[in-house]
Amino acid sequence: MTPRGGCDRLGGGGEGAWLAARIAAPPVDGKANAALIALVATAFGVPKRAVAIVGGDTARLKRLRIDGDPATLAKIARTLYAGQP
Repeated sequence: MTPRGGCDRLGGGGEGAWLAARIAAPPVDGKANAALIALVATAFGVPKRAVAIVGGDTARLKRLRIDGDPATLAKIARTLYAGQP
C-alpha cells in the first residue's frame, strides 16, 4: 500500500503475488487502512465488514482477509492481478 498516493487505486503488484494499492489518505490515525478496506471492499463487491487486515497493520505490506464466496472472490482477484496499479 502506498499512502498519500494521490488517488485510490488497486491493481496488479508486478512479479509478486500481491495487489498494489495507492491510497489518497495519509497514514495517520488509521485513515489509510480504513481507505484500503473501503477500496478492497468495493473492488470485490463485499461490505466493508467482510474485509479485515490480518497482518501488517502499520506496514506497507499487508495481509487481508476477505469473507465471501471463494469462487467469486478468486475470479475478481485474477482480474485485478492481471491489471496494473
